[in-house]
Amino acid sequence: MALLELRDVTRRFGDFTAVDAVTLSIEAGEFFTLLGPSGCGKTTLLRMIAGFDVPDSGQILLDGQDIAGTPPEKRPIHTVFQSYALFPHMTVADNIAFPLKMSGKMPDEIKESVKKALEEVQLSRFSQRFPHELSGGQKQRVAFARGLINRPRLLLMDEPLGALDAKLREDMQRELIHLQKEVGITFIFVTHSQDEALALSQRIAVMNQGQIEQIGDPSVIYGSPANRFIADFIGKINLMEAHVTQISGQNMTLEIDKLGTTTLPFKPGIKTGDQGVVAIRPEQVGVHALASQAELTHAYTGKVLDFLYVGDVTTYIVELDCGIRMEALLANSSPGRARFFEVNDPVVVSWLPEAAHFLMD
Repeated sequence: MALLELRDVTRRFGDFTAVDAVTLSIEAGEFFTLLGPSGCGKTTLLRMIAGFDVPDSGQILLDGQDIAGTPPEKRPIHTVFQSYALFPHMTVADNIAFPLKMSGKMPDEIKESVKKALEEVQLSRFSQRFPHELSGGQKQRVAFARGLINRPRLLLMDEPLGALDAKLREDMQRELIHLQKEVGITFIFVTHSQDEALALSQRIAVMNQGQIEQIGDPSVIYGSPANRFIADFIGKINLMEAHVTQISGQNMTLEIDKLGTTTLPFKPGIKTGDQGVVAIRPEQVGVHALASQAELTHAYTGKVLDFLYVGDVTTYIVELDCGIRMEALLANSSPGRARFFEVNDPVVVSWLPEAAHFLMD
């Protein structure tokens, strides 16, 4: 039995449906992320799991028991917010101890639990400081420690790293992964950051307009998106309008607008005449000198329109002879400043057949 099950959960605000018949299950000990653009319903869904909002229909089952009508303080669930929500007049230790005091734990038990929690988040030497004396990352670790102090069944996190700068955010991501493995508690994480979801999660549910578009581990979500929305939302991708002209055995032939005919591995459920897009990730597009064309498959000529050097990779924008623009990433693995091609250089772009996916609209 899954730790948490949502069955056809729906929440409306007037004529607007924020969450539309969502069904999913989350296992004990899992790091599960709700990912999607602003307004897709992920925070509303999290609020219903926490008990801050009530579904109009459907069931929320924790350990097989429907908790949809249980008030938040009676649920074995804690929530960590982006704003930290720390008490400014309390020390770090007192902030962390607060849930245990509210539940009537004995002073000796509270002291020992707080000591352990401070060690888990590496804040032992900050126990007597007040929130205004802490950095953003330290405040966030206090919020995590307080959320975990009485070992809830679920820890819910609503954009908890959103207020941190890029470097600190990356450090906190590593700490969160370590912390979740250390305590073994189920984490449900809400974010609109694709990179954050891919880095942290064991499984991701991608939401759009109140519904779940796809659930899977990060490599599946990124490498085999279920539809055009997910492909376009998760990371960078090249999308080319296409339709299926023929299906033969394990292959299917597509006509890509402006580019011409190409052959891809057959995908179940696709039939002749289907409209969609051919999707290819930039890191799977090769850029080569013209002399390499004869050795390549799925190769098309064009010229470098622009490029962006960002340290570890260079992003090239190539305009093909047919007018299509493609993005390609080349790793800067050699010492010194990497420069493969210049603007207006004639080049060939290519990709392997298995790198391309045909996605329905």
